[in-house]
Amino acid sequence: MTQVTERGTPLPAAPRAAAGRRRSPAAAACVLGGAVAAGLGLGFLAVLVIVLWISSPYPDSGPGGALHLAAGLWLLAHGTELVRYDTLSGVPAPVGVTPLLLVALPALLMRRAARLGSASGEDGDGDEVLPASAVFSAVTCGYLSVGSLATIYAAAGPMPADPLSAAWHVPLVAVFAAAGGVWAAKGRPVGPLPHWVPGAVRRAAARPRYPLALRAGAAGALVLLGGGALLVGASLAWHAAEVQASFLALTEVWSGRFAVLLLSLALLPNAMVWGAAYSLGPGFALGAGATATPLGFAGSPALPRFPLLAALPPEGPGTLLTCATTGVPLLAGLAVGWFAVRRAREVSYKETALTAALGALVCALLLAGLAAVSSGPLGSRGLASFGPVWWAVGAAAFAWTLLPAVPVAVAVHSWRTRPARQAEALASDADDDWHDSGVRELRWEALRRAAGALVPDLTQDPPRAQAPASAEPVPASAEPVPVTAPKPPRRLTVVTGVHLDLTPVPAPTAQTVPTAQTAPETPTAPADAPPRPLVAPVAGARVLTRRKPQD
Repeated sequence: MTQVTERGTPLPAAPRAAAGRRRSPAAAACVLGGAVAAGLGLGFLAVLVIVLWISSPYPDSGPGGALHLAAGLWLLAHGTELVRYDTLSGVPAPVGVTPLLLVALPALLMRRAARLGSASGEDGDGDEVLPASAVFSAVTCGYLSVGSLATIYAAAGPMPADPLSAAWHVPLVAVFAAAGGVWAAKGRPVGPLPHWVPGAVRRAAARPRYPLALRAGAAGALVLLGGGALLVGASLAWHAAEVQASFLALTEVWSGRFAVLLLSLALLPNAMVWGAAYSLGPGFALGAGATATPLGFAGSPALPRFPLLAALPPEGPGTLLTCATTGVPLLAGLAVGWFAVRRAREVSYKETALTAALGALVCALLLAGLAAVSSGPLGSRGLASFGPVWWAVGAAAFAWTLLPAVPVAVAVHSWRTRPARQAEALASDADDDWHDSGVRELRWEALRRAAGALVPDLTQDPPRAQAPASAEPVPASAEPVPVTAPKPPRRLTVVTGVHLDLTPVPAPTAQTVPTAQTAPETPTAPADAPPRPLVAPVAGARVLTRRKPQD
């Protein structure tokens, strides 16, 4: 028995080794959830492309080509650049303008898969609960495995994806969407930064100015995007005839027009960002040497026929109407300054101004990022650059929002703290309403009259005793007696029309038997006579106000 115990494998070690080799079903479910999310996105686009291919009277290829195109569109939704080889010049033309509305499809599906993976096992059904990092890794691995297969499959289609572009665009979207889903499933915690972050950075991030700056910057970016959407809508309405002619000239069948309409709707968020860039001043590029800004439309680009491009401003110098679009970033700066003010009254003006400046920086970073993802090439040579320049849009957004944000934030902070300072000043110089209104003195006067001579009248000064006249003369060398200054008269308040009736409630009296020692009874009033009030009705009263004690 001793030899078996010493030479054999310890009994507790075997279950541990088995547990380490055992695969987690929860992790496998998360991997499968990520793969299903990618498959749902691919399936949705495949169904849409197949329906359009079936309804087209002149299809260019068979169903295999339609499925390859669907895989390419799915990769384009992640920001991957596609390459078109069948061009008139024979030079491959890249297609890198990503429809921003199409990005929402894979992002929402991936976020949902991460949330479901994090929520599994938390209902107490006995399943294994995985940590957030394990759920994030498993869902991302499942999604990227399908993404790599889609990249290989799209390479045989009419518009294959650039492998280098797909190698970092697809993981980038998957990582951000999965992180957002796990964070939402855990209740959106906002805790301290990890320990590997430097201490100075962790202490600086814990200050309340940074959440306020994020809120203010997001508000400014939303105002800019709303202004851009308003400009796009106004331009479409202004050029309605050109837009309709361009839409009808592209195709004559309803399936083709439906495809053009879907593409236009998917590009509407891009148009909003371009409108915001136009109002900021840098504008957007329409190919080599062509730029549209509020100051004018320079160049003559060779643009394809498309409804959204038909709503561009006319070529030539800008007008007063186009220059008026610069009011949109001013409104964004006002929004940044308004949302950068804290409710706490102990915040200094320097802290408020710094928060507004950080909000302007956040707004600039958001607009620069949106400008970068909304632009890209639409071909080679003349169409190599299409859309706003991200660094110019970011610099313009920071300058436009910083100028009005800081003074507006300081002014709003001063206005919000003004009532508190005024109330404190008034409270230090004035008494309470109970003593100032004269109600206490009025009640005291009524009680004194009701009590008669029991309470003396303290409002009158007692007469001063006359000093006896001395027959002795006052020596001339005696020092003069200082004469005190007369007291200022007290202010009186006369309250008229006040009726005080302190009528007592008659109590029942017991019947007494008269005896020889008792005093004779006083005549009483008849039983039906009303009781006599203790105090006659007061028609006016002299009230002495309470003076503030002198320090």
